[in-house]
Order: sequence, then C-alpha cells, then structure tokens
Amino acid sequence: MGARPNERLEELGHIDEAACRRFQSTVEFAGRKWNAAILLAGVRGARRFSEYRAAVTGISDRLLAARLRELEAEGLMERHVRATTPVAISYTPSTDGLRLIELLQPLTEWGLEHAEPIERRAS
Repeated sequence: MGARPNERLEELGHIDEAACRRFQSTVEFAGRKWNAAILLAGVRGARRFSEYRAAVTGISDRLLAARLRELEAEGLMERHVRATTPVAISYTPSTDGLRLIELLQPLTEWGLEHAEPIERRAS
C-alpha cells in the first residue's frame, strides 16, 4: 500500500509553534539585505574588509561594518586580528556560516526555477 499523497505535507505540518517562530526569525535574519551576500563573499575567498566591499556591490562601508559585526555576534562569521603594524583584521565564515550557505542553496535553486512567476506577481 503506497503512501497517501498528503502524508509528507502532514508530517511537515507537525512542526511545533516554537520551532516555527525560530524558523521565521532564522529566515528573516538570513534574508536580511546583504547578509547572504556577505557570507557568500566569504565562502568565495573574501577575507579583508576591502575584499568584502569589492565582492558585495552596492553596500556602504558603514553598513558592511555593521553587518559583519552582526554576523560575528550571531556566530556566522569569525573575526581574526593579527597584531601587525597596522593591525590586520580578517573575516571568515564560521562553520555555522558555511552550513547556512549550504542550507540556502536549495532555496536559491527553487528561487531560480520560480523567479519569473514570482517577479510577475510582484510587479
């Protein structure tokens, strides 16, 4: 006997309310403007502030600095300070930051598949 068509949807519907709220706040944080782009720039090799600024087109220095601090506070970026003259500061995605980018990949693929209908509805 095969699985009922809605069985998987029913399983997904059993997410408790606290988990749903946590999911929502996670999606909002990951989707906050520039956060994913900054993490992706780090995955692609950016380390210094100037490299992030070059990789994330359109972000101001002030906002980039704020987002790097936020990502660090959330444990998604690691800040490294080398005691040189001048001091050298670099940023790398943490293990959790790398995992978040990995988890966002299927959502990105879904967005590419559905971009046209979504954009059409938005306009």
